Amino acid sequence: MKDLILKYNGNDYDLSCSEMILHAANEKWNLKLNDSNFKMVAPFSGGFYTEDVCGIVTACLCVLGILFTDGVAHQSSVMKDSVSEFIALFNERLSTINCKVLKKSYRDEQFGCRDIIVEGGVILEEVVNNHQLK
Repeated sequence: MKDLILKYNGNDYDLSCSEMILHAANEKWNLKLNDSNFKMVAPFSGGFYTEDVCGIVTACLCVLGILFTDGVAHQSSVMKDSVSEFIALFNERLSTINCKVLKKSYRDEQFGCRDIIVEGGVILEEVVNNHQLK
């Protein structure tokens, strides 16, 4: 995920955190998303544009939903565990899922939130790998 996120992080794409995650995941796992599908994560940018829950987190959870839901959420044998694991790992490594706090701690002028977007993607990949064969 790291290389794909770095690919989508450039000015050529001009994507938000949530859009970067979804584009990278689409390419990594061949999710078959189209341009219209990417619009669904636009409101997650900047923590719902209110610096609330980080757009990286919400986009990663969308990816888990796409990968692990066959039918409806409560029928998935791994949905609850994969989401819980993702949130726990994100909190463990970055201390919070709150956009405002994350930006204060990790965002910089030159690279923006790139490093935490990469970390979120790495965590997502770990969680997917942990649950893929179940």
